[in-house]
Amino acid sequence: MRIAVYAGSFDPVTFGHLDVIERAAVLFDRVIVAIGRHPAKHPLFAPDERAALLHNVTSHLANVEIDSFDGLLIDYAQRKKATAIVRGLRAATDFEYELQIAHANADMCPQIDTVFLPTRVERGFVSASLVREIASHGGDVSRYVPAPVAVALTKRYAK
Repeated sequence: MRIAVYAGSFDPVTFGHLDVIERAAVLFDRVIVAIGRHPAKHPLFAPDERAALLHNVTSHLANVEIDSFDGLLIDYAQRKKATAIVRGLRAATDFEYELQIAHANADMCPQIDTVFLPTRVERGFVSASLVREIASHGGDVSRYVPAPVAVALTKRYAK
């Protein structure tokens, strides 16, 4: 079975993330969308909230599951018996950073490949931090995130 792990903070999940998930679901038998938990970061949404949003927007994909992890992604991927780590790329600067991590992961575990999926042109500029910034000022983010995420952002910033 070809198992891929697509990890990120998904704070919040965007249409760009969803595009990568959907494309990975075609390429692999099973895709684990893994929410990374970092003690030094202070996310807008708690891990269980991000998981619920991801479950909601990926429910149409039978071979996608949502999970979370602490520590190194490569260790998590090994525990899950993954054959690949999927990474989305928006720009050339993403590639330089992601390639360095891919090389380190390959050094630690050469059995797991990294697969880069470039974002679609119309999603190339969208990032979770941009979405949070727009939403924090009451802007409409409905063209950048799925409807349940837009609702969650509106509620969060209304507080």
